[in-house]
Amino acid sequence: MDNATEISEAEETARFIIEPWHVILLNDDWHTFDEVIYQIVKATGYSADKAEKIAWEAHTKSEAICYTGTRERCEHVASVLAEIKLGVRVERMS
Repeated sequence: MDNATEISEAEETARFIIEPWHVILLNDDWHTFDEVIYQIVKATGYSADKAEKIAWEAHTKSEAICYTGTRERCEHVASVLAEIKLGVRVERMS
């Protein structure tokens, strides 16, 4: 392996570690605000006040960034939100 390949692989690894990902919460018409807030708190550890702001943003704007972190952590947060069939997606931050 030459030096250029080693640097390229290191840069690629660093890019995936450093670049944050988002969990996007989608609005729906079948969960109550209390259900959504509870699940956000459970998934993220956020306060109920912060979770309520996220739920309200998703309700009024059709979606909201619910969490930002590593891809692995975002996948975990999304899976907890999906336990009650909340609509979510995980995206790399652009």
